[in-house]
Amino acid sequence: MKTYPIPALVIFDCDGVLVDSERVFNAVVAKNLTSHGLALSAADSLRLFAGLAMPEVAAKARDLGATLPQTWIDEVYAEAYSSLREGVPLIPGVADVIARLDQEGLPCCVVSNGSEEKMRITLGPHGLWDRFHPGAMFSAHTLRVAKPDPGLFLAAAAHFDVQARDCVVIEDSATGARGASRAGMQCFGYAAHDDGALLAAEAAEVFHDMADLPRRLGLAP
Repeated sequence: MKTYPIPALVIFDCDGVLVDSERVFNAVVAKNLTSHGLALSAADSLRLFAGLAMPEVAAKARDLGATLPQTWIDEVYAEAYSSLREGVPLIPGVADVIARLDQEGLPCCVVSNGSEEKMRITLGPHGLWDRFHPGAMFSAHTLRVAKPDPGLFLAAAAHFDVQARDCVVIEDSATGARGASRAGMQCFGYAAHDDGALLAAEAAEVFHDMADLPRRLGLAP
């Protein structure tokens, strides 16, 4: 069985890695875009926009034929936040992974293209907002740089004073995996619903069960 070195920092994406929020969020986006002239299903939205920052979603939707107001991002976020406040579950097994990292004294943080407000809504009920904020949460909305630009990952590494090569990133989107690769970081791609081919194409090592993650982080069973 392959052995792995213990990283200096573990970087988690939020949506789809910590919380199962992607389907809820994309259902809202699809319904909203349909009302603006671009008929999409939730599955279409997830396929087209997973991992993208909202300005990129807006630009891509306009390219595909949507007629969006300048206030569209605020509009869709308001609708999405309302749905997300009804609650989204943690990804199975991820709470145990974080508890294990804390037990081992291994630093971890969250790097997301989502807003801090969105993370407060989704992570708060599970105690993870207080666990990561402030000091271990890096949002594209706050730092003004979004995946796949490596800057968001490099900002996290710099904050913890570690080298990029000593970080491990946990992602579920090709966009995030591409950003990790560009930052020079090892990426493990969490594929809960498919074979992870899109993640593998971005140099991520694919896994399907959070229970397998501690081993990949070099931690003993």
